[in-house]
Amino acid sequence: MNQAEFAVNFFVALFALIDPVGNVPLYAAATQGATPPGRRLTAVYIGLFAFAFLTFFFLTGLSLLQFFGISMPAFRIAGGILLLLMGLEMARGDTAHSMLDPAVGAVTLSTRAYAARQFEGLVVPFGMPLLIGPGAISTAVIYAEEAHRLGIGGIAVGVGVIAIECLLVVAAFWLTSLISRLLGKIGMVIVIRVLGLILSAMAVQFMLTGLAGSTIGLLRHDAAAPYQAVHHSKPDATPGPAGH
Repeated sequence: MNQAEFAVNFFVALFALIDPVGNVPLYAAATQGATPPGRRLTAVYIGLFAFAFLTFFFLTGLSLLQFFGISMPAFRIAGGILLLLMGLEMARGDTAHSMLDPAVGAVTLSTRAYAARQFEGLVVPFGMPLLIGPGAISTAVIYAEEAHRLGIGGIAVGVGVIAIECLLVVAAFWLTSLISRLLGKIGMVIVIRVLGLILSAMAVQFMLTGLAGSTIGLLRHDAAAPYQAVHHSKPDATPGPAGH
């Protein structure tokens, strides 16, 4: 694999896992009521956070988790619990009270201070593990091994790919103002409730996958990895020749 192939493969894998476009409605819901400048600056902070953490894992592997003695299944379960709390708040309509206070932010805080306050509320669980989850971390570690084979140039390309991904996250999140205007207040309430349910389901799936990875025979394989299970079961469902 040369540097160009490595860059394309790494970019596609990270883009699918981070999914900046798919997370735009979630970001719009989580920052409902924020001023446009504050929302944009918060997106920059989240992008910088994502770049710092992904670059760290890309350069050092799983050193941070290993240092604290944390396994990937445990990381998935903990991340799932945090996502579940956020999803329940969104589904119940508590997001505005738990993450936002537009009146206070608009009157007493500058745009930078307001964005910093928003970032503090969103960095966990929105920045991690929703954007930077176990899948993204594992992908960064896996591709880091290939980057080291390509030398210093491969490492530089990998860091560049991470930077591009984070720039795309920031650019996508800047579209939330447009989405909010198009949906309106009632539309945003509906979106928040529906996405809260979806996020809660994602959180439960995180925990199921973590439990499956840390136990033997506790969960059905098609519950921990449903679509993989369906994909692998298709050949077995094909009827065999008569007499077999």
